[in-house]
Amino acid sequence: MRIWIGWLFLFLTLLLLAFGSFSLYRGVEENRILTAVIERLSADARVAEVVVTESSYDEKEENVETTIKFLEFDALGKPLTPKYFTFKGNTIQFQALVIRFEDELVKNGDKLRGRSAYLFLRAFALNHEEGAQIFDITKVKEVPDGYRLAGTSTDFERKLWEKFWSYVQDANARTSSQVKNAQIEAPGSIFVPGLIYKIRIEHDGGLRVDSEPMPEILKVEFYGKD
Repeated sequence: MRIWIGWLFLFLTLLLLAFGSFSLYRGVEENRILTAVIERLSADARVAEVVVTESSYDEKEENVETTIKFLEFDALGKPLTPKYFTFKGNTIQFQALVIRFEDELVKNGDKLRGRSAYLFLRAFALNHEEGAQIFDITKVKEVPDGYRLAGTSTDFERKLWEKFWSYVQDANARTSSQVKNAQIEAPGSIFVPGLIYKIRIEHDGGLRVDSEPMPEILKVEFYGKD
């Protein structure tokens, strides 16, 4: 009888240890996913580049047709899969969800919330005659393809993104996570050949579009000019 009780006690002890280890592992794993997601979302410099790959003028419609290459970068500077969009006109904007955290977090360089987070939603151009041309970059309430983490819990990752999207409409969610504000921004520019347009984000600010001359070697690649 005593031997049986001893074995039972040992079994229960091992079971508790196993449960504790599993809970610890799950906590560490979820923290790793959270950190990875935030790192991919957060940036304080260049977040995307845009170049005009083709531009033509339609004399009949008296309008320019512009094809752009949109190349987004993650927080480590690694390029994601480029996207190509063709618009009638050359005034193009990029709609993005931008989340700013409380100033104190930014000031102290908080590891996860020390800088603004962003997510590109759409590229669009407004045309007075034909309305708006809109192309999706990321669909609302979905895990963005470019930010999916290999070998992680899909359910936990999905819940993280659900919370991210909730910041836009849920004031309580923003307050509990020390979010200063969450808003939709749409920086844009007039896009012409021969320039590289860089979309940047600041630690405590929003998005802006800068431009600079394209190196000659890239002009040859894109436009075939020597």
